[in-house]
Amino acid sequence: MSHVGVPNEESESIEEALESHDNGYPTNDLMIRAALGREPVERTPTWLFRQAGRHLPEYRDYKQVTGRGFLEMLSYPEDVAECTLQPLRRYDVDAAILFSDILVIAEALNIEVIMPGGVGIQIPNPLQNPEDMETRLPSSDISGKEIVETKLEHVMESVRLIRTKMAEEGHSIPLIGFSAAPWTLLFYMVGGSSKKNTDAGMNWLENHPSESQALLDRLTDVVIEYMSAQVENGAHMLQLFEAMGMMIEEDKFYEFAMPCLEKISTTLKEKYPDVPLMVFTRGACYANEKLSHLNYDVVTMDGDVDRETARSLVGDRVSLQGNYDPRNLIPDEEDESAKTPETVRETVKDMLQSLGPQRLIANLGEGLGGKESPELVKAFVDSVHEESEAMIKSV
Repeated sequence: MSHVGVPNEESESIEEALESHDNGYPTNDLMIRAALGREPVERTPTWLFRQAGRHLPEYRDYKQVTGRGFLEMLSYPEDVAECTLQPLRRYDVDAAILFSDILVIAEALNIEVIMPGGVGIQIPNPLQNPEDMETRLPSSDISGKEIVETKLEHVMESVRLIRTKMAEEGHSIPLIGFSAAPWTLLFYMVGGSSKKNTDAGMNWLENHPSESQALLDRLTDVVIEYMSAQVENGAHMLQLFEAMGMMIEEDKFYEFAMPCLEKISTTLKEKYPDVPLMVFTRGACYANEKLSHLNYDVVTMDGDVDRETARSLVGDRVSLQGNYDPRNLIPDEEDESAKTPETVRETVKDMLQSLGPQRLIANLGEGLGGKESPELVKAFVDSVHEESEAMIKSV
């Protein structure tokens, strides 16, 4: 497949390129166009990290009806499809994202993952040392492709079912597939939690550098195969989450994490040059400038990124994503007038004026946590569309 640019006699259009993967190019392609940056958009597209899930009353009701917890639901494609589509029915978002978890690859590598109530996702028996790694993980003779095919086929079934259900309900927008990045996976696999034992990942890098590198290499191969399989089964776009960037020192990030991110972007872009590739190094957005020189189409800003300099750092090499503060979407119980659709609109205006409406995917600086008001979330989505369209028309 040729790399997509401006369609001409020798290059296929973006639509034709994606349809050649049997992905059914979406009618609303704002996300794809904004990500690739090859033509202007009429309004800024938007979706939200964790747009499906616990902030939605229909999600809580559905969980109660099924009697299944979050992790258990991920094994049921019908549950995954339902939860993926719930925000599409409520909000005018420009993309769906696979309802899943960042640690499914850890599970596929024989690592138990649990989610006890109120304390977040955990690995109760993390890897203790390199010997533990050798005995507990699948043999190195088993390829990443085989691991994905044998342990993660239920995810691919979910992706296919989501595409079917989206078509049935008339949601012609891109479906985003995603994965955790290798450092984030290693962090959890050796530490077990984002709240306790958080120095375990750095300790592994410092005390077991060669074994850490071997594990990261293994994880990189699995991530590539996992994201590739999502494209082959219907994902239009891909998002890579380095969710634990704040848990690694900057020099170690560049030594250990960045080469993995580079290999992932290079390999996936060689395989799927027309599938937009997005990356989010949460807590390590100091790397955004260097990331903009890799093969990603979109780099993401967390809440700490200075909007005034964000664009100049990446130039015209990539599009930007982020970095709206989700706290603006949580009602103030003491003062109801403090958080309203009007206040959301004003903060959206500020974001768009700082970042500009083009080559931008309006999103959050971190995921929805569950306390957000659906009314305010809707105000965010609608304000992004309306205010950006007005800005673009005024130029």
